[in-house]
Amino acid sequence: MKSVLLDQGLPAFAAELLRKRGCDAVHVREIAMRDATDREILARAAAEDRICVTLDKDFHEALARSQAAFPSVILLRWQNLRAAGAADVIEATLRRYDAELRSGVAITVSERAARVRRLPLPGRE
Repeated sequence: MKSVLLDQGLPAFAAELLRKRGCDAVHVREIAMRDATDREILARAAAEDRICVTLDKDFHEALARSQAAFPSVILLRWQNLRAAGAADVIEATLRRYDAELRSGVAITVSERAARVRRLPLPGRE
């Protein structure tokens, strides 16, 4: 399973749960990036070949502005997701979209559907 970097809005305990399931998961708090910018978090994920997981739609916008082909980003658009639920959704997304995540994608996952877009994303004019 791929390595993931969880953003600040996600429960830190979700990273621990994912590690117990065999995933190389780290939360930004665990690596002294609690106050890092979106760009810094994306750069760290890319440098470490990690998939960035976030609740913040600004990450997809940052990818579009930068025209980056990596890292892949999973945006969770889920209400009231606790650590165990977040870990479940992340693990399921990693398994279902393994090949796509390896090639560079922006995935938006909601309770009803998932949307997968290849990177680089179209820029905004």
